Amino acid sequence: MAPARSRGPAGPDTEPDRAAGPDGSVGITTGAVARRLGVSPTTVRSWEQRYGIAPAARQGGKHRRWTREDVAMLDEMCRLTTAGIPPAEAARAAMTTRVPTTGTEPGTEAAPPHTSSTGTRTASVSAAPHTRAAGAGSGLPLGAVRPECRGLARAAVRLDSPAIDALLTEVLRDHGLVTAWEEVMAPTLHAVGRKWGTTGERYVEVEHLLSWHVSTALRKVAVTPPPGTPVEGPPVLLACTPGEQHTLPLEALAAGLAERGLPTRMFGAAVPAEALDEAVRRLGPAAVALWSQSASTADAVLARQVARTGFGLRGARTAPLVLLLGPGWQTSQARAGAVRPHGLRAAIDAVAHLFTHPRRHPTA
Repeated sequence: MAPARSRGPAGPDTEPDRAAGPDGSVGITTGAVARRLGVSPTTVRSWEQRYGIAPAARQGGKHRRWTREDVAMLDEMCRLTTAGIPPAEAARAAMTTRVPTTGTEPGTEAAPPHTSSTGTRTASVSAAPHTRAAGAGSGLPLGAVRPECRGLARAAVRLDSPAIDALLTEVLRDHGLVTAWEEVMAPTLHAVGRKWGTTGERYVEVEHLLSWHVSTALRKVAVTPPPGTPVEGPPVLLACTPGEQHTLPLEALAAGLAERGLPTRMFGAAVPAEALDEAVRRLGPAAVALWSQSASTADAVLARQVARTGFGLRGARTAPLVLLLGPGWQTSQARAGAVRPHGLRAAIDAVAHLFTHPRRHPTA
């Protein structure tokens, strides 16, 4: 995991994440707790002003500081409002969940969450430094995930576009593209898909909104020039197989390759076989990444045809490496001229290797 980067000068919504009070106790700031819960700092402040959802101990100075019990209370407020409880009623219920703690900073102690007889969680905002079990607050079956994933799920269920954008921007900045995709974006998208499968049409709007924002965030990375000189050479062609509509994993790959300065051409969803063949012949790509989400769209004949396409002068011909990406492909389909990387990082590394070790076509 990449080290966290500086968030810049402190301001009204960018105060330092942690601050020490006059008595030496430590808590997190309003901005930090808002990011954990997937709400805006303005929302947290409005809850305090309207409903009295405030830190139990008020310290001197400009910024509020929230202890573990305070964050557990806000966590319950989020869970209840996401479930449709009116804010005033949710606030009254959430304030009854505040339990005494040692006043230490959230996340610095390993304390198991407590569940009452009614199923309400009353304490412990994190079970481990990097992952935690998602409670009922997001309404999504997340399992053990990073805190950022849980916050993104909450924002998506609330259809809170500004919060989604802010969370995606932060996780990309702090952890890099690969970690952001594999540990935050993809798990949340999968959870939405599972919820859709079990509740019918209820979460369709959540999936559409979240997918659009993830796509937007990935494309911003893909079009941002990386530091240094871009790598010269034939591009990498990215396409979904005929009939395949899932493009987000390819967009993540395009962003990851762009971070390394590698040239790409994105053709998107359901590329017809004839169009793909024409693009390969015109571009002479270093690699062709084919995404298939299900076995019904994994066209092994097309993959072999692409792998056999040669370019260049006789005696110095090259051929594209075919990357079989997605759960639709079988390992047995990765024959001569094709590989099946497991995970985004492996796919990026496989492509990067080509630019230092070009492949040769077996024919003259």
